[in-house]
Amino acid sequence: MKKVYVIFPALALLLFIGYWWNYNKEYEAAKVAQAEADRQALVEKREKEARDRQRAIELALEKQAEQRKEREEREAKRQKEREERQAAKEARDKADRERQKLKRQLELVTEDVKKETEAVAKLDERKQFLIGEEAFLRQYVAKAESNQSALTQVIQKIAAAEAARAKAEAEAAAAKKNS
Repeated sequence: MKKVYVIFPALALLLFIGYWWNYNKEYEAAKVAQAEADRQALVEKREKEARDRQRAIELALEKQAEQRKEREEREAKRQKEREERQAAKEARDKADRERQKLKRQLELVTEDVKKETEAVAKLDERKQFLIGEEAFLRQYVAKAESNQSALTQVIQKIAAAEAARAKAEAEAAAAKKNS
């Protein structure tokens, strides 16, 4: 019986060692397979992260390019609006300067028209005065001519009266001498 105490535990130990050896092989293989699977999963995860990162970088670059394009379009639009505002401001300033220039010209022309109107009015007054003076002189000349002819007639009458008186005196002197 004492052999039974040694044989059964030794047999159990041998069976346990066989089972353990078999389990250990499978466990090591499973452990290696698990480590390989974990390593493969880690590699795949890192590759996926790298692909995702690369895709994110590409998307970011695309978005950045799109934003840059939008920014450039906005800047071009702003620049165009600035240029349009500047052109409008310059056109407004030019129109204002032109308006002021025309206003000054209008004032000068208005003053010239006023001066010329006054000059024309003075000339009209002078013309009316001269027309009146001409009429007066025509009347004066007509009266002077009529006076001259009246004076000529008076002088002729006086000369005739003088001649008649001288003749009468000569006749009276001849009659006195004859008498």
